[in-house]
Amino acid sequence: MFRINPASGKAIYEQIMEQVKEAAWKGYLKPGDGLPSVRKLALQLSVTPNTVAKAYQLLEKEKVIVTIRGKGAFLAENASQEVDKGKMQEIKTSLKEILSELRYEGYDEERIANLIHEIYQDLEG
Repeated sequence: MFRINPASGKAIYEQIMEQVKEAAWKGYLKPGDGLPSVRKLALQLSVTPNTVAKAYQLLEKEKVIVTIRGKGAFLAENASQEVDKGKMQEIKTSLKEILSELRYEGYDEERIANLIHEIYQDLEG
């Protein structure tokens, strides 16, 4: 389930986090599903346990997983909603940058809205 891309510019713990979030968002992991133990995943990925532990700690802080001492890490009940919030924030940030650039180039709100509508129509086929 988990794979590390050494050629990626992202840190290994970030890659682990992204894969857990993607699995939650796509429904591959359901609330309450267990994740591999820190040691097991570290062995599987040939990374240090500290790397996996860091990913799990940050995922817990983001309320994507819950850790139960002596039992392991599990996907949180509201994990997909938390992941969705994060994705929406990323999209908003990207759109904000694009819209700022368009405004700088002299596009007004109506022209931007028409452009968005045109792109949406292209996607609809």
